[in-house]
Amino acid sequence: MPNPMGTDPHRFLQLQLDLWREACRHIALEDSALAIASRLKEHLPLARLFVRRIDLGRRWVETLALAPADGPLPEAQAELPTLQVPAILDWRQQDRMDRFLPSRSSPAHLIALLPKGTTGEVLIAPLPWMEDRFGILILEALPSEQFRPPHLRIAQTLVEPFTTALRNYEHLRELERLREAAEAERQSLLTRLGREKLADTIIGAQSGLRAVMERVELVARSDVPVLLLGETGSGKELIARTIHQRSPRADRPFVRVNCGAIPPELIDSQLFGHERGAFTGAVETHKGWFERADGGTLLLDEIGELPPAAQVRLLRILQDGWLERVGGHQPIHVDVRIVAATHRDLAAMVAQGRFREDLWYRIAVFPIFLPPLRDRREDIGPLARHLAQRAAIRFGLPPVMPTEEDIALLQSYNWPGNVRELASVIDRAAILGEGRRLEVARALGMFPAAPSGANLSGGAGTVGMLSTGPTIDWKSGAAFSHRVGFSGESSTAIPPPSPSTTSSGLNEGNEEVSVSGFFPAGASDQTILPGNPSATKTLAPLDEAMRSHIERALAACKGRIEGPFGAAALLRINPHTLRARMRKLGVDWRRFRPKSREK
Repeated sequence: MPNPMGTDPHRFLQLQLDLWREACRHIALEDSALAIASRLKEHLPLARLFVRRIDLGRRWVETLALAPADGPLPEAQAELPTLQVPAILDWRQQDRMDRFLPSRSSPAHLIALLPKGTTGEVLIAPLPWMEDRFGILILEALPSEQFRPPHLRIAQTLVEPFTTALRNYEHLRELERLREAAEAERQSLLTRLGREKLADTIIGAQSGLRAVMERVELVARSDVPVLLLGETGSGKELIARTIHQRSPRADRPFVRVNCGAIPPELIDSQLFGHERGAFTGAVETHKGWFERADGGTLLLDEIGELPPAAQVRLLRILQDGWLERVGGHQPIHVDVRIVAATHRDLAAMVAQGRFREDLWYRIAVFPIFLPPLRDRREDIGPLARHLAQRAAIRFGLPPVMPTEEDIALLQSYNWPGNVRELASVIDRAAILGEGRRLEVARALGMFPAAPSGANLSGGAGTVGMLSTGPTIDWKSGAAFSHRVGFSGESSTAIPPPSPSTTSSGLNEGNEEVSVSGFFPAGASDQTILPGNPSATKTLAPLDEAMRSHIERALAACKGRIEGPFGAAALLRINPHTLRARMRKLGVDWRRFRPKSREK
């Protein structure tokens, strides 16, 4: 018979220490139960030890651990009788250990807590841990054996260690659930982004972007400001993230702020933060982008759009790292690495007085120029295949790669929108192909012209020819233009920007239009050749050329700005951006609206 230790206090305390050690040293509850049961068999007539969990809200009980584990858990989960729930709750609140032999005369609410097949005498005690959920500890005696008072004393010392082990088990289960939820969210995000992993992929790092990546490697380990220059859609944000990931700040925040998207009156609040009550609507303290990026990297995208007043306030923080929130009086120091990006010619803006020269010197410590996609056509094939794979993941389609003919067609296009436009074309081609092929030609704009005489302008004119995308010469595969024409007028063609473009068009007054509208009418290609001594005499100022170009577009569209036949669509520009430029240049659209005929 096991030795109950009598009244030896030293041995009893040593047993308690051993039980606590076994309860806390194991991660799995089953391992703790098995180790404790092995230790108890030296002192108790123990046949089996159960740890069960009760959920009164759902009215079920389940077995979490069994020792010794001679097979699968018996009756892993069972439903509790509804009539016994109040008695079980009352027993749990009494927080005591009961001893009984299972029989018809035993308490019904305790019998409901036992696993089926329990025949020996049992000791049962609650393991309090939550209000509506708690555990129970069950000790079953060997056949023909009984628990005596010394055994009961030892069994009572098990309640606290097993309560701790059960609490640790539940915490681990909660962490596992959170990990699974985070993994599911991660997979959902990757699917929406069309990626298989979070790491950014740089296509062309060893070809068209090789020089760019060499400069990234040079500057990434330092903290000097970097200025990324390149056309819209050329991948400036991707390069900025790469600089951050290869820097010592890689484990700190990377924050991107679009300077052109912040209203002028909110720039200070967004960049530097504000105190509660600083202005109407400031109901709480707000951290600005610089504070959020503290210790990491801040990408100031489209920095050329910052108004002059904001440029002045940006100088101090770039110089010494100190800022003050709007409405605050306490200086705050931040440690932020600045990466600025723009598609504008900042040097020209400095010369024109539209960008501060001292700010230019602060941000242009290490400039990196990203070539447009048309200057690295060898990357179009790998990019198209990568984007096709991403589109298949995003849209749940079978992966279909572009053919050699598709890539040749893509390489013949000028890509004014760069990689962003290529991604849109591949997405469109994947959707049109329905998972069977990539409809690259249709995605590039091969749509049938509108029927002759169809009135699609709501009374503004009769459409003679309409193409919403680039038109392709099937013989050469290289002639692309956007055209909008109206009956009774000559159509105006606006080709993509290219030094070799020589096409021109006629507006409503049959006035000659130059290649891109940026040079005076009648100026030939010789006008802009380097070394031409008369170039400075015939070259128009940029604002004047832009004003003339917009006016010709308005004349061709009869003063219409928005819509498929408006000047914004003709110039391939956002209507709001066009209106802003018209206001700046003093262009009045009403001058180009046809006068109503007198009856």
